[in-house]
Amino acid sequence: MTRIAAAPPSTRPGRPRPFAERLQSIPLLLIIALVLIVTVYPLVWMLLSSFKTADEFSSGVIWALPKSFSFDNFVRAWTVGKMNLYFLNSLLSVIPSLALVILLGVGAAFGLEIMRWRLKTSVSLLFLLGIMIPIQMVLLPLFTMYFKAHLLDTRWALILTYTVFGLPTTIFFLTGYFKNFAREIIEAAIVDGANIYQVFWKVVLPMVMNSVVTVALVQFFFMWNDLLVSLTFINNPDLRTIQAGLLNFAGQYGQREWGPTFASVTLAVAPTVIVYLLLNQKIMKGLAAGAVKG
Repeated sequence: MTRIAAAPPSTRPGRPRPFAERLQSIPLLLIIALVLIVTVYPLVWMLLSSFKTADEFSSGVIWALPKSFSFDNFVRAWTVGKMNLYFLNSLLSVIPSLALVILLGVGAAFGLEIMRWRLKTSVSLLFLLGIMIPIQMVLLPLFTMYFKAHLLDTRWALILTYTVFGLPTTIFFLTGYFKNFAREIIEAAIVDGANIYQVFWKVVLPMVMNSVVTVALVQFFFMWNDLLVSLTFINNPDLRTIQAGLLNFAGQYGQREWGPTFASVTLAVAPTVIVYLLLNQKIMKGLAAGAVKG
């Protein structure tokens, strides 16, 4: 009769971890808790402050909870503060820019990494050079060009600038993802009769979609939170984006109505938080795809 040896005490399933092992994990848990507090607390405080009235700001404690949860501040921020107009301007500038960056970036990364053609290395170096040029360095030349082309105070100035400065980073990241793409899949599709466009749209793009979403989210954060480009090329109050509008909103109300000011900041931050929460799983998969080889 064969006897099965019992598992060692330290490897038996269901056995609680030793006290010393749990004690060693306390510093890591404290660091995680500290990072979580530093990250979440400002958002919670901003949201709660957006419900406070003017009397609560002037006479109450700054970290005290609001006495009531009224949406009057949000209504004033949306109407009187013209946040509805700033939201629309940001969407009309960011969405076309993001679509162009992703479409051109994915195609360029596919051509640079998957396809074989002359001058491929030189073109890749040109895009890498674009990453090393800070946007502050070219604002004056761009302003002169847009002035001569009559593009100042138009959304095209923002769309062109966002697209041009978003492409190098997008191509750089997506090229790294395409390096890990299995070439056998492309060869099998070509053997089955697919042309290069079918390979790109029906084979490659669906398989790297998580990586594309990750890069798109990074670019969305940059475009949505941009202030410098908007202030430089847009002077018309009716064309201001949401970040430039926040400056105008704070200047209008100053220290007299902090409630609508906090409400407007909450409205500006909400899209980025919501988009990240909705696409969190795809982002994690995209980051893992870029980190694992083969």
